[in-house]
Amino acid sequence: MARATAKTSTRASEKTSAKPKSKQAAARSDNTAEAPGLHTPTDLTQGAVAAISDVLNAVLADAFALYLKTKNFHWHVSGPHFRDYHLLFDDQGADIIGVTDDVAERVRKIGGTTLRSIGHIAKLQSIADNDAPFVSAADMLRELVADNKAMVKTLRKAHDVADEYKDVATASLLENIIDATEKRVWFLFEASRSGDSSGH
Repeated sequence: MARATAKTSTRASEKTSAKPKSKQAAARSDNTAEAPGLHTPTDLTQGAVAAISDVLNAVLADAFALYLKTKNFHWHVSGPHFRDYHLLFDDQGADIIGVTDDVAERVRKIGGTTLRSIGHIAKLQSIADNDAPFVSAADMLRELVADNKAMVKTLRKAHDVADEYKDVATASLLENIIDATEKRVWFLFEASRSGDSSGH
């Protein structure tokens, strides 16, 4: 009887101590699950492949989220600077979507697996969507400045992981994306500044 009680309490404590996985943690586990048919030869360790794939897939998810938000603002911008902002957002959207294939293929080159669906993106993205029926042009610019700055932070974290495992090719790819993202921040910030007597 005493043994039965001990077993019951052990099971109960195991249940209470088990913590549910977050969406992002679950998605990361899926990304590193074995897929023998997708094996790619690499000199990187299995741990390195898993860690680098995780951070690159987080970058990729944020790139897709930022791309769609930028295009959302491109389609819905309104006001006296419509043409300038409409074209700016279109150019930046093209820049963002242009890096997605390189990032996804880098994951595959080292033997990892990458994003498979919109749902997968939603589990990993850290950049919030904006479904508001109306956003002013000024708020669009401010929000995109903040999101691109957040993207740079995510890219730097990914770069740190690549450096840790001496993956120079991934680090090099990320450096170019960081530079392009910082350029977007610069353009958005300058476009958001209020005019004054000096023309700035």
